[in-house]
Amino acid sequence: MHNIKAIYAKELRSYFNSPMAYIFLVFFALFNGYFFTNTFFLIGQSDLRSLFSVVPLVYLFFIPVITMGLIAREKNLGTIEVLSTLPIKDHELVLGKYFSAFTLILAGLGFTLVHFFTLVAVGTNIDYGAVLCGYLGLALVGAFYAAIGIFASSITENQVVAFIIAVVIVLVFFLMDKLLMFVPSSIAGLIQFLSVEYHLSNISRGVIDSRNLIYFGSMIWLFLILTVRLVEARKWR
Repeated sequence: MHNIKAIYAKELRSYFNSPMAYIFLVFFALFNGYFFTNTFFLIGQSDLRSLFSVVPLVYLFFIPVITMGLIAREKNLGTIEVLSTLPIKDHELVLGKYFSAFTLILAGLGFTLVHFFTLVAVGTNIDYGAVLCGYLGLALVGAFYAAIGIFASSITENQVVAFIIAVVIVLVFFLMDKLLMFVPSSIAGLIQFLSVEYHLSNISRGVIDSRNLIYFGSMIWLFLILTVRLVEARKWR
């Protein structure tokens, strides 16, 4: 646990010691704020549904950006070999870096709370349970995409390639429920279950089903395990 905390703190500092974290947080807030104010002021729709629907779209590109260098940068600089000589287990390295990226994602979500407080200030009737579930869903999706991002970063030492791989994988999971009409009915149920949007929509409606939590937990675990295995594979090369 000590090693995980040390790697987590080091990686988080590296985010904020460079423009990466600030650029992410500013653009994340601006993109989400633009779509929220569009519905709030132009249409007169005062709820968070528009925000909850646009954040997953923003995730598609922003999360691969912040995760693309987590492992690939270490490989490119050769520091991954130095880390292998330290008393740090591979899963500790992966988890420390993963938690740092997830923390930055949660910070970005925290910026969107200004829209929630705006609705509270104007006296809108708010379903606080639905809002809480919506943010829980967005946090789970962010955690899932971060796991995909660090997996993609472990495949290559090129950060641009890692970004492209992450975007492709994320898009596959995001678009699955959009392609149901093109797949045989015999596997439509499986494709729907693998779709991120299907589980997010359930949670966003205020329904916290154990199947949705199991889906996100198992997919995050799968991609983190794959990442650990790829990091371990360097020892056999």
